[in-house]
Amino acid sequence: MPLMSRVLPALLIALLGAGSAGAQPADLTPERFSFEPSLSYDSTIPSPEDALGYAMGTQFTLHADAVDYLRTLAETSDRVTMGTYGETYEGRTLPYLVVTSVENQGRLDQLKQNSRRLSDPASLSDGARDRLLQNQPVFVSYSYNIHGNEPASTEAALQGAYRLAAAQDDSTRALLQDAVVIMYPTVNPDGRDRYAYWARSMQRAEVATEPNDIVHDEPWPQGRTNHYWFDLNRDWVWNVHPEMEGLTGVYQEFMPQVHADYHEQGYNDHYFTMPGTTPRNPILPDRYVAWADTFGRANIEAFDQNQVAYFTREAFDFFYPSYGSSYPSVMGGIGMLTEQAGIGAGRAVENNDGYTLTFRQRVHDHYATSLATIEASVQNRRALLEYDLNAHSQASNAIETAAYVFPDDEGTGYLYDVLDMLRHHGIEVERTTEAAQLDNALNYRSGARADRQVGAGAYVVPTDQPRHLFVNTLLQRQVTFRDSVMYDMSTWSAPLAYNLEAYSTREPVGAETETVDAAPTPEAGVTNPNARYAFVVEWEQRHAPRALSALWDAGYRVRAAHESFDTGDRSFGAGSLIVLLGRNPDHEAPAADMQRIASEAGVEIVGLDTGRMADGPDLGSADNAPVKAPEAGLLVDQPFSTYTSGQIWYLFDQDTELPITRIRASNLDESATGEGRYARYGKASLDDFDVLVLPGGYGIDAVFDSARVEALRGWVQDGGTLVGTEESARFLTEDASGLTDVEAMTDTTDSPIGPYTSYAARDDSSGLDYVPGAALSGHLDDTHPLTYGIGDEVYTLKYGVSGLEPSAELQTAGHYAKDADDLLVSGYASPENLEQMAGASFAGTVEMGDGRVVFLLDNTQYRMFWRGPSRMMQNAVMLVPGLLD
Repeated sequence: MPLMSRVLPALLIALLGAGSAGAQPADLTPERFSFEPSLSYDSTIPSPEDALGYAMGTQFTLHADAVDYLRTLAETSDRVTMGTYGETYEGRTLPYLVVTSVENQGRLDQLKQNSRRLSDPASLSDGARDRLLQNQPVFVSYSYNIHGNEPASTEAALQGAYRLAAAQDDSTRALLQDAVVIMYPTVNPDGRDRYAYWARSMQRAEVATEPNDIVHDEPWPQGRTNHYWFDLNRDWVWNVHPEMEGLTGVYQEFMPQVHADYHEQGYNDHYFTMPGTTPRNPILPDRYVAWADTFGRANIEAFDQNQVAYFTREAFDFFYPSYGSSYPSVMGGIGMLTEQAGIGAGRAVENNDGYTLTFRQRVHDHYATSLATIEASVQNRRALLEYDLNAHSQASNAIETAAYVFPDDEGTGYLYDVLDMLRHHGIEVERTTEAAQLDNALNYRSGARADRQVGAGAYVVPTDQPRHLFVNTLLQRQVTFRDSVMYDMSTWSAPLAYNLEAYSTREPVGAETETVDAAPTPEAGVTNPNARYAFVVEWEQRHAPRALSALWDAGYRVRAAHESFDTGDRSFGAGSLIVLLGRNPDHEAPAADMQRIASEAGVEIVGLDTGRMADGPDLGSADNAPVKAPEAGLLVDQPFSTYTSGQIWYLFDQDTELPITRIRASNLDESATGEGRYARYGKASLDDFDVLVLPGGYGIDAVFDSARVEALRGWVQDGGTLVGTEESARFLTEDASGLTDVEAMTDTTDSPIGPYTSYAARDDSSGLDYVPGAALSGHLDDTHPLTYGIGDEVYTLKYGVSGLEPSAELQTAGHYAKDADDLLVSGYASPENLEQMAGASFAGTVEMGDGRVVFLLDNTQYRMFWRGPSRMMQNAVMLVPGLLD
C-alpha cells in the first residue's frame, strides 16, 4: 500500500467542514487528523506525546523541549543522528536531524561525499557516474519554522521524525534505504519562542476560537522574525545571521536533490502546494517546473481523496533566489514551498467559512506533505540524481557570460563580503597574478561595453564551474523576467547591492590566475604606532565606523576631516578620523589602544609625527571638526516597520558596535520635561538624545500629531539631528507634517488602470505602476558629510515611486540620474515612473536652527545585503551632527 494512502486515512472532510465553532468548545484533536495509529512502532522509542506530555497540536512546544525530544530520538533510534550548526543571538541551539537506514548511517560520510560529487559532474568518469545513479540514495531536506509565528511545522517535524525513526513496517524501511532525510526542525528558535511564550500566556480555560480574541492578535514585533527582527527566509544567500550561515553550511555538506521549505499563511487561506506562479528564474533548467508539479501532485493526491482544500499556481513566485524554496533550485536541486493556513490561528480559530481550523490539523497537513515528499523522491530517485548532474553541467549553462571580474578594493568597500559569501556557497573564485585585458567587457556602472584593462590582484568568478546557476543568478547585472508583478524584489545583483566596481566578459579572462582558497580580509594594524602627533583612520575603510565607535568607547576625543588631505606619502579622504594626541593627554598608552582598536575593528590606523600636511588642511585645522559619541534613539513599535527597525538596530548594534536606544513609539505623550519644552518618551525625553532615527512605516501621523511635530521642531532647532528614512522621510516634508519646507515629488504618471480595465486585469495593471525593488543609478555629492566614505555614485534600491524636489533649502546629498534613460540599472520600473523620478533627490539635509533634519528616502541597509548606501545611515548618526554643526 502506498505510504500516502495511509497518511490521511481518516480525513473525511477538511477546510470545507460546516458548523459553528463558537457553539461548542473546540475539539483540539479531531480523530480525522490522527498520525497513523494503525502502524506498529518501536516501543523503546518515545513518541512526542509520550515525551512532552501532550498530544501534538494541542500546545505550542518550546524550543528547548523540542531539542530535548530530538536528542532523545537520536539516542533511542539507530536510524537517527542529531547535529547542531551553531546558536542564535539569544543562545538557543540550532539542531538538525539525519534520518535514514542503519546501513546508510554507517556510511553517511561517503554518501555525503557522493552527493557533492553529483554537483561536480565534470569530475566523474562514465563508470563512476553510472554507479552513483545506480546506488546513491536521494537526499531530501526540509526547513521548518523559519518564521517563528508559523509554528505548526516544528510539531510536524517532531511527529514526522518519530514516524520515520520508530515505524516498523517494510515500506518505511524501504524508503529509508533509498533516501537520506535531513531535517532542520526549528530554523528560527528565537522567533518561535517569542511567539510560543506569548501565545501560551494568552490562552484561556476554554480555547478561544473567536477571531477577535487577543490570542489571534499578536503584538509588534511578532514572532515571525529573528532576534534582530529580520525575515530569515530572505537570508539564505546573504548569510547575515548565524541561523542561515549555519544552516547553509550544513546544506553544502549534503547538497540535497530535493528541499521543501515549510510555512503558514493567513488562517482564511487554504493549503498551498507546488507549483507556484510567475515570474520564475529564467536560467533554471527547463525540467524544474515539471518536477515542482510532480511533487505538488504527490501532495494533492491524498488531499483530493480526502477533500482537503488547497490551491496551486496562482501565488508565490520563486524569482528571488534567497528564499528557502529558491536557494535549493539555484544550487541545482528541486526547491519547493508549502504554505498551510494558520498564522494567527492559535490552537483553534473559526475562519470565514465558519469552520474551526485547529492547530492539530495544521500540524497534520504539514506532516502529511513531509512524508509525501519522501515517497515521491524515492519513486523518482534516479531521475532526480540525473537532474542534479545535468543542472551542474555546462550543458545547462545558457548564459553567454564567461566571467565576472572585480578589481580589488583593498578593503575600502564590500568586495570581501561578497567573496566570503561566494566561497561559503562553494563558488570557485580566482585572482589574477598579472594585468588582464577584458575584451568588450560590460561595465556595471555605465551599462556600456568596451575593452578594459584591470591590474594584477583582480578577482575573477568564472561561469565555467559546476555552480553556474548560483553564479549567474547572483552576479548578473540584470535578470530577465516576463512578469512585473512579483512577491518580492525585482533585482538582487550582488555587485549592485554592495556598490562594487564590476565587469562581465563573454570570453574567459586572458591572464594567469590563482585559486582563492579563502576570502580576503581587510588589512588591520597600526602604521607607526609610536607616532608623536596624531593617529588617522581613513573613513573609506569597510569598518571605519566601528573604529570610531571603539575610539569613543575608549574615551578618545576624535575629529573628522571636512575634506581630503595628503601627508606627501599618502592621502586621506573626507570624513577620515583624526585623533590628536595633544587633545588626548589623559591616555597613558595610546599606541597599545590603537593596536587593540585596529585589530578588533579590522582597520588600518596610521600614526603621524607632524600635523603639517603637504596638501589640504593641516590636522589641527578648524575645518576638522570634533565628532562626539551621540546619544542616539530609534523609534520602534507601531506604526514603524519591524524590518526597517531591525535593520537599523542591527547596523549599529552588530556592524558598528554603537549602542542605540530603542524607544517604543506608544510611550510618546505630551507631558513636559523638567524644562517644560519637549514631549516625553516614557522615562526618556527628547532632550536625552542628540540623534533620533525614524524608520519607515505607515500611519506615522498617528504618532506625531501637530503638537508632537512642534515638539520635534523645537528639539531640532536646539541642536538635535532628526533622521527620517523611507515613509518617515516623506512624513518630514512640507506637504505631510510641515516640519520642513522640503517638497515631496508630485506623482504625475497616469494610472495604468483605465475606466474599462477589467476586474481580473486590475491587479496585474496596478503592478505595472509600482517599482518592486529596482536598482537605480544614484549620484552623490561627495563633499557632503552624509556621503563620506562612499564615493560619488551608488546603486540605490527603490520601492515605489517617490522623490524629493531639489531646492535651495534642501542640501541634496544624493539624486537619481537626471536622464531617465540612465536611471534604471536593474529590475523593473516603467518608463513613465523613470521619467518622473529622474533628477529627484533621495538623500539630503535641511538646517533648522542649531540642528538639522536628514532625509534618506530609500532604505540604505535593506536586509543588510544592500550595503552600498548604508554608510549614509552611519554618517547621519555619527558624523553629520558634528560636521554640520
